[in-house]
Amino acid sequence: MDFDYDLFVIGGGSGGVRAARLTAAGGQKVAMAEEFRMGGTCVIRGCVPKKLMVFASQYAAAADEAGKYGWDIKLGKFDWKSFQAKLKAELSRLEGIYTRNADAAGVEILHQRATVKDAHTVTLADGTEKTAKHILVAVGGTPFVPEQTPGIEHAITSNEIFDIPELPKKILIVGGGYIACEFACIFNGLGSEVTQVYRGAQILRGFDDEARGHIAELISGQGINLHVGTDIERLEKRKDGIWTKTTDGREATFDVVLYATGRKPATAGLGLENAGVELGRHGEIKVDAYSQTNIPSIFAVGDVTDRIQLTPVAIREAMAFHETVFKGNPMTPDHSNVPSAIFTQPEYGAVGLTEEQAREEGPVEIYTAAFRPMQNSFIDKNERVMFKLIVCQTTRKVLGCHIIAPHAGEMIQLAGVAVKMGATKEDFDATVAVHPTMAEEIVLMKTPTRVHN
Repeated sequence: MDFDYDLFVIGGGSGGVRAARLTAAGGQKVAMAEEFRMGGTCVIRGCVPKKLMVFASQYAAAADEAGKYGWDIKLGKFDWKSFQAKLKAELSRLEGIYTRNADAAGVEILHQRATVKDAHTVTLADGTEKTAKHILVAVGGTPFVPEQTPGIEHAITSNEIFDIPELPKKILIVGGGYIACEFACIFNGLGSEVTQVYRGAQILRGFDDEARGHIAELISGQGINLHVGTDIERLEKRKDGIWTKTTDGREATFDVVLYATGRKPATAGLGLENAGVELGRHGEIKVDAYSQTNIPSIFAVGDVTDRIQLTPVAIREAMAFHETVFKGNPMTPDHSNVPSAIFTQPEYGAVGLTEEQAREEGPVEIYTAAFRPMQNSFIDKNERVMFKLIVCQTTRKVLGCHIIAPHAGEMIQLAGVAVKMGATKEDFDATVAVHPTMAEEIVLMKTPTRVHN
């Protein structure tokens, strides 16, 4: 059978673009459909604009600290509209790069929605049908909101937060995951009065318990009104803003209510069920180790598979897909010891196991240090950083590394190499400290804080 394309990719995010570029550059005929903007969640509505907002939000605290160090600094108000204009220009620039790179590799880009009709056919929004030997679904995820909450239509998600017309004086953030915590810190830094509500017992579920507690203390100390163990009962649009009532009886009014209550795979209406593709109970596409679905010609990578929801992981999955399908070199993406960073203020970087996970696997030693770094102690700032290593008692390998500190994301990238290589605690100990730095603590912790046999 003759096909229109060797590969048809649905979704123009990081994973889809990487797979399409590699395959087209190898001489195959490739098309890609993207219904919104090239670049996907990370570039357009996620990592990139969020990190730029993080940068913007840090300057007020930096100016305050500069004054305590002796600088004569007078800080005015934050100009949201000026920042927003520059942000939109930057995202358009990046979108252009994604489009040009795919186009230069020979990818045919179709700027419309595509759905799956059967194992080798996709249907475009204009009704056109295209056939392909292989179909790759890389549509990512979308924010989840509890639709049963009365008044939920008055709330926004991370998709809309970058386009709000004014910086809110008061903002409510609902959720306890990394997106909620990051935006709580961002708006607090920009000068908004921030309330964060989470129905669980502690924020950042799934991360290391000690680190979760440390971050909760830090953000509360920065003035974020953090309330756990409660949820939103209902919302109402009133003259002076959005009135809210929580399940524990508190009532308040906010300019903006942001729901950051998790993300779900964006498979709704994609036609996958009709094509026979097996989905999980959250709508995720079920794939094997090679990113192949139960339909041999259909593959999926990235957040839509709900494996590890990180852009670099989607790219690795896309590269492995290309090697497997088009180069005859079967390759599985390695999902072990993936470093990650949460851009709270300060940041939280992690790689490997949490203390709780490691205890389930065998005897471990825990090394922890929490202290005021030199930059803080000089101006009597009470904010503490935390360094933590989780070590296997038998192999002496470092199973997990957790850092809460300014620039922890930069540190964990480098620490991640050592953990990935299987470095032992003695390897860390044998490394000479770089003094004076915060990071030197990671090679100076000699005595276990706790031992779990």
